[in-house]
Amino acid sequence: MEQRLKLRVGDRVALAAPARAVSPDEMAPAIAMLKSWGLEVEVPDGLYERQGQLAGSDSHRAALMQRLLDDERVRAIFCCRGGYGTVRIIDQLDFSHFAKNPKWIVGYSDITVLHSHIHRHLGLPTLHATMPINFGSSPTPATESLRRCLFDGPQQAVDYGWEPTALNRSGSATAPVVGGNLSILYSLMGSPSQIDTRGKILLIEDLDEYLYHIDRMMMNLKRNGMLDDLAALVVGGLTDMHDNTTPWGHRAEEIVVEAVQGHHYPVVFGAPFGHLGDNNLALPMGLKCTLEVSNSKKCRIFAS
Repeated sequence: MEQRLKLRVGDRVALAAPARAVSPDEMAPAIAMLKSWGLEVEVPDGLYERQGQLAGSDSHRAALMQRLLDDERVRAIFCCRGGYGTVRIIDQLDFSHFAKNPKWIVGYSDITVLHSHIHRHLGLPTLHATMPINFGSSPTPATESLRRCLFDGPQQAVDYGWEPTALNRSGSATAPVVGGNLSILYSLMGSPSQIDTRGKILLIEDLDEYLYHIDRMMMNLKRNGMLDDLAALVVGGLTDMHDNTTPWGHRAEEIVVEAVQGHHYPVVFGAPFGHLGDNNLALPMGLKCTLEVSNSKKCRIFAS
């Protein structure tokens, strides 16, 4: 499967906007960089539509995404940005042709809807990675990790290390990676897009949330059994957290630790995934990875 997904110079890729609206100026750096990688970049008609915050109406965004899913010439779909909106169109999408002719779907944040839905129903890999809205004029660790995943494949590209924290729970695990944005996982609970986390390495990350709401979401995952039988838990960026006038009393990382008390699988913090700007590294969802966690030496995740 991974061999089928590898890109080559000259391949056709496309931009999609299933969520918040984007402008030509915002997309220009990404288009230039993708072309510098030797790719043919399709900017589909209607990409820059707007309806309030969204990139056009639900029917418009769904139709554009459907065409790209079905187009066998397109080898990868780069979701332009997150924000909100993918959940409004997920039930309109038909993945039957995509299942027979898979391609990379790239994105994070709100694109967790696509990662989760595809993993649950098709078992096909997707890429949790930086999006065109985040591209600049020069390569970054985020864009380079994405380029390597696309052209070399995750088996060759994914081998990341980062510094430990005292909150880590040491151990190792080898299992498929699932998950993504915590708010999205929470919002998908009980829907046809909810993921099965049993035996998986679960990734969570989030941005711009109040600490009490992090606790609310973790309690929901806990009560629904999504934290019970993990192979491991990877906590990426918990970025720009907020507190109330009366403090919650625990940092976001401490809230996560409390939610997984009583379980004995590895838990690692500070992983380089999520709303981390230039340091949001590409990670394959639905593919098997090995995680090594320590609270005294560098932690590591690599494709198995």
